Amino acid sequence: ALQTRPPVVVVMGHIDHGKSTLLDYIRKTNIVDKEVGGITQRMSAYEVTHEQDGVQKHITFLGTPGHESFNAMRARGALSADIAILIVSAEDAVKPQTLDAYRAIKSARLPFIVGISKIDKPNASVDKAKLSLAENEIYVEGYGGEIPFVPFSGKTGEGVNDLLDMILLTAEVEGFKADVSVPAECIVIEANRDNVRGVSATLIVKNGTLKIGDVLVSGLASSSVRILEDFTGKAIKEAGPSKPIRVVGWSEQPEVGGLCFTFKTKKEAEAFIESERERIAEETKKVANQQRLSAHDILANMASANGEEVDTTDPANKIATLAIIIKGDTNGTLEAVKYELSKIKVERVNLKIVQTGIGDITENDVKLAGGKAGTLVIGFNTKVDNSARQLALRMGIQIETFDIIYKLTEWLTIKAEENIPKRNVEEETGTLKILKVFSANKDKQVIGGRVE
Repeated sequence: ALQTRPPVVVVMGHIDHGKSTLLDYIRKTNIVDKEVGGITQRMSAYEVTHEQDGVQKHITFLGTPGHESFNAMRARGALSADIAILIVSAEDAVKPQTLDAYRAIKSARLPFIVGISKIDKPNASVDKAKLSLAENEIYVEGYGGEIPFVPFSGKTGEGVNDLLDMILLTAEVEGFKADVSVPAECIVIEANRDNVRGVSATLIVKNGTLKIGDVLVSGLASSSVRILEDFTGKAIKEAGPSKPIRVVGWSEQPEVGGLCFTFKTKKEAEAFIESERERIAEETKKVANQQRLSAHDILANMASANGEEVDTTDPANKIATLAIIIKGDTNGTLEAVKYELSKIKVERVNLKIVQTGIGDITENDVKLAGGKAGTLVIGFNTKVDNSARQLALRMGIQIETFDIIYKLTEWLTIKAEENIPKRNVEEETGTLKILKVFSANKDKQVIGGRVE
């Protein structure tokens, strides 16, 4: 029952090396101008057709962010795909996120093609890019290796057809197949929530066929498939292997990167969810039994490492905790925000995420923040309900929203520095040797001495 299926291709590389511009040209739409700050901050899935030997063939593309905060999203993209395109700019050559992407590709054991971008630029040099790749032990054809490469320009379109031909050739060699007759198995690419349609998820069908009326389960989340859309938002009745789709109407938000399984009845789905719940409860119990270092333990360990004792009751050694509530538009962007928080290192300040969630900032978020003085509420690519904003003003809760990842980092670093615990320091300014006591009474002494 196996049939040839379209390849799923992930496009990876350093920030601003032309990934979005390539996808933009291929799809003949404009997404680059819509991306805040010119940075792709989410993963998206698209399906395109390319004519080869007079036959229209399908390719599914996954675009991934290049910013360092989105390492997890890049890794997930690699695991979801069949083929990777490693984009390297002919202007800048290999950069840090190029190597991050390469490591993700190697870890996922994906066949890949090197796309050398921006060949239309005045300072472009394909040889420079190939040499830089070789210096980082990525050997393309003609430079000591067998990795195929295609120079192209996402602006002019030069070389783009060659790249698509290379993708289809690689897919033919690899022989990707699927069985359309079995229940669908999918992988979650993105998940989000809005006030109108509730929870929706972008999926890639890995095998089988998903149909209206099926019941999807991913972890503890489920959806009786009533609204099924293709990547353009058009309603469809079924979707086969390699199709990027959106399923609307989940009981809760499915975990991004998780597998989805299909059941014909709700009863079967509920039985599966119950077994998952028991498994997760057991794992949670194990985690709860693990010891976590307290601030006291951290200080004691630091002292032990330095061969000295630290009085952890001394106010000078106290650690402040800055509580944070985060709301984002997707799980992927929440991952990126958490990564940014992990990079912020401020002396004697511990950043603690007390809650995360998908969707707009609501009154409930503000009420939760009100439980601990100084709690910050941060939104990323989200809005603030009017009622939440008014309540925050009354309660003195600070809410900040961002749409560029590094702006959030800069602001939060400043807030952390403002919360460094104050300490009283006794400073010796001089030494006097007493030579003579001239007179003394209960409240006063007159002395003579020499400043040492």
